[in-house]
Amino acid sequence: MKKILYITVNSKPEELSASKTVGRAFVNRFLELHNDFELEELNLYDCHIPRLEYQYFEKRNAMVKEEAFNKLDKSQQEEIHKIVKLTDQFKEADMYVIAAPMWSLSFPAPLKEYMDCVVMDGKTIRIHENRIEGLLNDKPRGMVYIQSSGGDIPWMLRMVMNKGLNYVLDIMGTLGIKKIDELLVDGTGCTEEERNKAIGKAIAKIDNVIDEVWR
Repeated sequence: MKKILYITVNSKPEELSASKTVGRAFVNRFLELHNDFELEELNLYDCHIPRLEYQYFEKRNAMVKEEAFNKLDKSQQEEIHKIVKLTDQFKEADMYVIAAPMWSLSFPAPLKEYMDCVVMDGKTIRIHENRIEGLLNDKPRGMVYIQSSGGDIPWMLRMVMNKGLNYVLDIMGTLGIKKIDELLVDGTGCTEEERNKAIGKAIAKIDNVIDEVWR
């Protein structure tokens, strides 16, 4: 059975988070249309994301080999096991949905820590002398980044102001994922009316986005 990995990056409960509200609507609709998928969820505020220490690595983005691993203390070995587990979970998925708010022109820090873990030489990328090869082009995959923001950012300013969105789309493409799209929950504003309007506009686009990333 195929897997859809739903990653959320917000400490708020779902009913208070615009990105998680739209994210839930997205994955529910996706599963309704594609019943050959099972859902796996990962809340980056609920799980431990290891900090990447130099002693965990044999070389750039490649974990230490067995001999060096055995010299580490138990807590360090557990951190490596966690990194490998997160990377394997990521690699096994067929469809990715990330729901996050825009913070300081980017996204909450746990998402960057997570991406640093799963961009791993020999698993999701292969580092050559002069280039990086994405390894996630081995099967059909799709990815959607759902982002909420208080303001309604004009499209001509998105390259400057939407650095988090640009990063996520770029890194997913680097990993080899071919079908990538965004679902923006812009203009959540300061009132419940503004928030609900922004959520409604985003939800209305879900079917079109699904069609783009998984036909």
